[in-house]
Amino acid sequence: MFSKSRINEPGPKQATDSAKGKAAEASTTKPASESLATTPKAKPPASILSSDLLIKGNLKTTGDIQIEGQVEGDIRAHLLTVGEGAIVKGEVIADDVVVNGRVVGRVRGLKVRLTSTARVEGDIVHKTIAIESGAHFEGSVQRQDDPLNTSGGKTPLPAAARSAEPSK
Repeated sequence: MFSKSRINEPGPKQATDSAKGKAAEASTTKPASESLATTPKAKPPASILSSDLLIKGNLKTTGDIQIEGQVEGDIRAHLLTVGEGAIVKGEVIADDVVVNGRVVGRVRGLKVRLTSTARVEGDIVHKTIAIESGAHFEGSVQRQDDPLNTSGGKTPLPAAARSAEPSK
């Protein structure tokens, strides 16, 4: 019923050593196309917008952005870091938002962090928020389970409130 495997049996010394060497060589060397296909892609570094850069327009990426200059427009990213000397005028939407500089406009994020050097003038919609001592903030704060959803941000009014017309 059961048979003994010959794989683990010791054989002639030379044959075993050369077989082991070839097996090790075969397992470590892969064709270039195969090794590229199985290697997980490394996450690209954050795009950095330098301090002497002024951008007028919207930015959208699935990656990370670090702003050190000025942006006049909306920004959508995975992780957005606003540097100490940076100014953003527009809506910010990101999974993670770290504000060290100035933002004039709405901030939407799953995790929003205002450091002690942050200056935010606008509403913040978040799932979790951290505001360090010394941060300057003017606006309202609203917690939502899905703060990245920008469609239909308001809840519908009850039927009684909607019927503002007098009946005839």
